[in-house]
Order: sequence, then C-alpha cells, then structure tokens
Amino acid sequence: MKPERYILLVDDDPDEHLLFQDALKELKDAPRLAYARDGQQLMQQLEADGAELPAIIFLDLNMPRMNGFECLQEIRKSTKLNHIPVVIFSTTSQSQAIDKVYEQGANYYIRKPNTFAMLKEVIERMLEIDWSTNPGKTPKENFVLNKNG
Repeated sequence: MKPERYILLVDDDPDEHLLFQDALKELKDAPRLAYARDGQQLMQQLEADGAELPAIIFLDLNMPRMNGFECLQEIRKSTKLNHIPVVIFSTTSQSQAIDKVYEQGANYYIRKPNTFAMLKEVIERMLEIDWSTNPGKTPKENFVLNKNG
C-alpha cells in the first residue's frame, strides 16, 4: 500500500489555511493537507531525514523569514526536491514577479481567487494533472491561472 499522498500549503495567513482546507473537503478523493507558516519552516520540513515529500507544493510569495522566491530557488537547486511540482499561490499580479518564478522553475502561478468556488476550481485543476507524465515547463501562455482574480 502506497502512503497517502498529501499537498503542502506554504502561507503565513491562517485564514488561507482554513479556506484551502474547506475547499479540499468538498473535492472528491482530495489528498491530505499539510502546512508551513513560512519558507524556513517549509525547508526544514522538506529536508528532514525521512521526510515524506508532498505531491504538490502551493507556495505563497510574500512571507516572513524566507519568501517564496527564495524557497523556489532552494527547491529547484536540491536533487532531493527538484521533482516536486511547485504552484505559486499569491495575490501578486506584478508581471516581474510572475516572470521571475516562471524562470525559476515554478510549474504554475495561481492568483489567489476571490471566491470560494474559484478556489475549489483551481485546486481541483492542479490535482487532476498527472505530474508524473507532465515533466518539463508549462508553456508561458498557460502558466498563470485565474488572471482576473
């Protein structure tokens, strides 16, 4: 029996954790959800000996101690972690930030939705991807989801 898959949300806002958890509860066969409050906590969790690695990391950009840009850079440099899909989950709509995480190797960029239904929809889209057969870079024109917020 393979271990239960899980996804990891990295965000310093506890309300985001609750919303994400509620959205997952409404999805069929949703994976378990784990959290990290900031980039330092994320990297400690991922690099711990024997750590079970997540199926997907949803990563906020604006966090204390270690931001999402720094985390993404560390994850992509690590041979242990660089295969994990990283979906940026942020309120930022600045094209420079989006271009930077695209270049750093993020798989998708989700602008945090302003409705619960939209949040469920974008999470479900990410969970439906077969990441094992979807290696490589997402085409730039498909990289940003929920452009209109």
